[in-house]
Amino acid sequence: MMLFLSDIIVPLIFVIVITHALLKKIDVFSSFLEGVKLGLETIYTVFPTLVGLLVAVGILRGSGFLEFAGRIFAPFTELFGLPYEIAQLSVMRLFSASAARGLQLDIFETYGPDSPLGLIASIIMSSTETVFYIMTVYFASVKISNTKYTLKGAVLVNLIGVIVSIFIVRRFF
Repeated sequence: MMLFLSDIIVPLIFVIVITHALLKKIDVFSSFLEGVKLGLETIYTVFPTLVGLLVAVGILRGSGFLEFAGRIFAPFTELFGLPYEIAQLSVMRLFSASAARGLQLDIFETYGPDSPLGLIASIIMSSTETVFYIMTVYFASVKISNTKYTLKGAVLVNLIGVIVSIFIVRRFF
């Protein structure tokens, strides 16, 4: 049943939206083109910032700074009996989801996906966010330059996500 539902959900939504638009006498094609135009304008606005962020993450990874930052946080994770890979994953997650996913796969290969470290890495990946990426892309797209407490709050929430991930695995697994 779920397989059938997953196969028809997107076409069903498509049919519902078009039917609703036709009943309301909305020009579906013109609306679609307007949406595409707005999407391209957003891409045009955000693209330079996104490229800058990706280049910066590449430089930080290539220079070894992110690994260095992970090792700085290693004493904190070692208090919980965890190797520095968890700290490195946590720091990388702030910048890049794909780079963090690579570190997660490294943890899976070294320790196994069902190991305590593999479970912690999985929970960290699902309960934390790429703060710098999100702030760069979304704040740039709406031209917000004064972020006030966003960075502090987001990093704090990510830290809480890491701590809770460790707690959940230690407590329930």
